[in-house]
Amino acid sequence: MTSNAASAVSQPGGGGAGVPRHVAIIMDGNGRWAKARGLPRVAGHRQGAEAARAVLRAAGEAGVECLTLYAFSSENWRRPETEINDLMGLLRLYISAELNALHREGIRIRILGDHRAFPPDVAKLVDAAVAKTAGNSRMTLAIALNYGSRAELVHAAQKLAARVSAGEIEPERIDEAMLDASLYTSDLPPLDLLIRTSGERRLSNFLLWQSAYAELLFVDTLWPDFGGDELRAALADFASRERRYGGR
Repeated sequence: MTSNAASAVSQPGGGGAGVPRHVAIIMDGNGRWAKARGLPRVAGHRQGAEAARAVLRAAGEAGVECLTLYAFSSENWRRPETEINDLMGLLRLYISAELNALHREGIRIRILGDHRAFPPDVAKLVDAAVAKTAGNSRMTLAIALNYGSRAELVHAAQKLAARVSAGEIEPERIDEAMLDASLYTSDLPPLDLLIRTSGERRLSNFLLWQSAYAELLFVDTLWPDFGGDELRAALADFASRERRYGGR
């Protein structure tokens, strides 16, 4: 596994060495994995769902408090309709097949983004999963659905603007903590480690604010081939880094 890391902080969550409290993953490479095998893209997405299961299990065993997966970006609507339909079908299948097991294991499901733009039955399934697991506390699985970080920041700014308009706060009192509390991730631990698979080295409009001081790890492995061993290697890489938080 190769890496190209940018050192940074996340006001402060995971401390220095050790297990990161919050890990986020840009799950990239499903299409290329399928193409290399002469398979349709949906086969790559199906195998990617299997990778997500393995990574979630390994993260829980390692003591990670929150795992955030970039499942569907706001830009993914530009993909062919057939692929979008396949992705919606996989989301239906994943929730139906995994929800009871996740609940038994004490995993809370959180959604980042506006999933109500999805077909009504999918949105209803997502809402039911969130409601069923809301009281769980062993670990959080945050799934970014119809998510874009710039849109999240706009949404946060609109919330603060509404509070100013209502006379609840003065504009000059708005600070970083107030903006952070207006984001989708306000109840999640600070982001400590962000991983992107498939060799691409960009954030693609994902958790831009939250990544300000996160450790970044870019790996060449395509997402369907990324499993528990690869996550454990990423966590070991994180543990070897010295996090300075701009202090020296």
